[in-house]
Amino acid sequence: MAAAQPIKVVALCGSLRKASYNRGLIRAATEICKESIKDVQIEYVDISPLPLLNTDLEVEGTYPPVVEAFRQKILRADSVLFASPEYNYSVSAPLKNAVDWASRPPNVWADKAAAIVNAGGGGARAQYHLRQIGVFLDLHFINKPEFFLNAFQPPQKFDSDGDLIDADNRERLKQLLLSLRAFTLRLKREG
Repeated sequence: MAAAQPIKVVALCGSLRKASYNRGLIRAATEICKESIKDVQIEYVDISPLPLLNTDLEVEGTYPPVVEAFRQKILRADSVLFASPEYNYSVSAPLKNAVDWASRPPNVWADKAAAIVNAGGGGARAQYHLRQIGVFLDLHFINKPEFFLNAFQPPQKFDSDGDLIDADNRERLKQLLLSLRAFTLRLKREG
């Protein structure tokens, strides 16, 4: 019997800051999968090179090369991990821009499992707004566990490089990844 293919997860961070705590969550998720959820492979996809969505950049059904490369990574993935900071009660502009580019015809988000993490002082409104956006895109978010981390409340959860050092939150993140893994497998079986 052939070994099962690994579950491919693309991870997007809505913050462009290098030491972003949200990006730190993606690094921690990648480490957790390498250590203990070996059939899940996370690929961080940098959204900073994407131009602002402008349909004038679409020429005869094609997209700029950087946009098409991004869309192909989403298309080839089994599921998505969003690290979404909250800006003005919503998702960040860079993340919304990335979501919109990948939704252009044909929508490459459709029928993928997804999860959202957040590190900051809030995040619930951004997560729920992203879930609303996902309804139109046919993204299927896990319901539980939800992951909100107040990075600014003691004790210290991240080091000076933005890496998650808090063991309890690493375990919570692992539980979210296991839920994403199970939901992804369920969707693949049903598909």
